[in-house]
Formats: sequence, structure tokens, C-alpha cells
Amino acid sequence: MGPRTSRNSLPSKTLHLCLLLICLPVAGTAALGSNTGAVVIRDNVSLAKRQELAAKLRAISGWSGVGFDGNGVLRLGVGDVAGGSLSARNLLRHAVDGDKVVVIEDASSRSDVAFCRVVPARWLTERGSRSPAFVILIDFADFRQIIGDDEARAAFNVGWGFLHELDHVVADSKDAVAEERLGECEIHINAMRREIGLPQRVDYFFTESSLRTDPNFGSKLVRLAFEQFDSNKMRTRRYWLVWDSTTVGGLVANSQTAAVRGTPHSRN
Repeated sequence: MGPRTSRNSLPSKTLHLCLLLICLPVAGTAALGSNTGAVVIRDNVSLAKRQELAAKLRAISGWSGVGFDGNGVLRLGVGDVAGGSLSARNLLRHAVDGDKVVVIEDASSRSDVAFCRVVPARWLTERGSRSPAFVILIDFADFRQIIGDDEARAAFNVGWGFLHELDHVVADSKDAVAEERLGECEIHINAMRREIGLPQRVDYFFTESSLRTDPNFGSKLVRLAFEQFDSNKMRTRRYWLVWDSTTVGGLVANSQTAAVRGTPHSRN
């Protein structure tokens, strides 16, 4: 399923964004009444982390003006394009111009979030129309736990994690439910990687790593594969990411949960 185009004027929605109920009160959003952005970042996300996310989105999209304004609203700063992914630009544009409200929250070091996760939100009041609302939880600390090939790291960072969750919201795309499947959402994200010459993710679910650690530390190393065809040597190169799943968290009993898993309709 491709991103759904839907333009809508948002002043009335952002006016009441402070009434959004998510696990914790949404602070610092009352000033959004005069803005039209559909994607906002909570003030519990530090300036450094905002800049980190914005920098990754600029690199992926090719839009040099992407960033968050003083009210935390995502601005695309659309202008000249310097490379980047057309599919990523379309996704960001549909999110900002769309009919859904997306709130970004810092979930660093939370055990129930592996890299990123999206959850539905509800409004505190039911007066008048209310746009569908979602919260994208980002565990910035998890992305710092990854080791592996530079090529794979470039294809898997906080920007890619955010776009994965955003695709769930905008395109209502689904994740894989069986092993050896990639899932609709990650197929969309792989198209973006391909457009900017990065290796593509092979599987949605991670697997146990062949690396061994001291059993006294209780680590559980897992790995995720990425591949890219080398036209010079006419062969496919494989790149790996590795992390300790006990540190990253997000594990589900009796299941190897996917890295960057997100379910806007509580599919987790």
C-alpha cells in the first residue's frame, strides 16, 4: 500500500493537541494553536536528540531544511533537493499534510521499547471532531547499543526507525508475522534505502548471533542482516548489525521480536 494523500487544515487540531492523552501529559504543546504541522515532538526530547533525529531525516530525504521549530512542529523546509529518497520525501510530506496527529516522545532506556514503537493515543475530551492521533516512542539509547558494519549502520538509525513507525501511521502498513518474511512496512523502507544506495534489510525478525559472550554477564547477542548487490564484483554483499537484546529490551516472551517494531493498531 502506498502513502495516502490527504491534505487538511490543522489549526483546529493543533489547538487542542495539549489535550492528547498518552501515558504522560503532553507538555509544551499549547502554543501549537497557530501552527499547521501534523507531526510534533514533545518537550521531553532534548535539543541534542531533536537535532540528531532531524539530521538523519535530512540525510535520508535530501531536504536540507528539515527540522523542528520552536514549538516542536516538524517543518520540512522544502526547497532544493540534494540526493535523498523520493519515497522518504513523499512519506514525510503526507505525514505533515495529512489528517493524523503524530507526537514524538523520548522513550530512552524503556524496557518495553526496542528502538522505536508507535502506539495509538486518545483525546481527553470528545467535543467536536478529533483527528486520529499516535505517539511514536523513540529509544535513542538503543541505537547507541548497535555494533556492526558501517554500511548496515547507515541503513539502520534513529531516522530509519522513525520513518518505519511513520509508515505504519500514514500508510497503515503491516509488519511481518512469520519468519522469512519482511513485511509490507519494511518493504516500503527498503525502497527508500535502495533509492539512496544503501543496503536493504533482509529479514524483519532478528536471529541469534554466532558471537559468544561471557555467560556471567547474561548477555543475549542477536543480529540483523542487510544486503546490497555489488555490480563491480557481480555479487551480493551481506552486512550485519549486532546488539545485546537484554540491554535493548522490547523482548516478547517466546518470541524473537523485530527490531524497530511498530503497530499503530496495537498489533504488538
